Amino acid sequence: QVRLVESGGGSVQPGGSLRLSCVASGSTLRIPVMGWYRQAPGKERELVALIGPYGNTKQLDSVRGRFTISRDNGKNTIHLQMNSLKPEDTGVYYCTERTTFNDPQGSWGQGTQVTVSS
Repeated sequence: QVRLVESGGGSVQPGGSLRLSCVASGSTLRIPVMGWYRQAPGKERELVALIGPYGNTKQLDSVRGRFTISRDNGKNTIHLQMNSLKPEDTGVYYCTERTTFNDPQGSWGQGTQVTVSS
């Protein structure tokens, strides 16, 4: 069973930046696809970004150009650099993993809170 642990959430003013990280343990193999979802209060969880084994990515349109997903070479660790944050980016951000972009999610992390407010 893969265990995912997120870190790096917090509170920031609009226009600010945060960097989230997710470390996966419990797998001796490289996890093919890792990514981030978020859930705002009263809303459904939505995909934010995924990154594949060759650095290929998939992103939510509303974060394109502001958020960058990356992964450490040879490690099951990913990051989400979030710039120009907006109040609508507020929510709990969850790390997840899967086999391919089209597969359903495997394990979930416990989530980390991101709050964007003036």
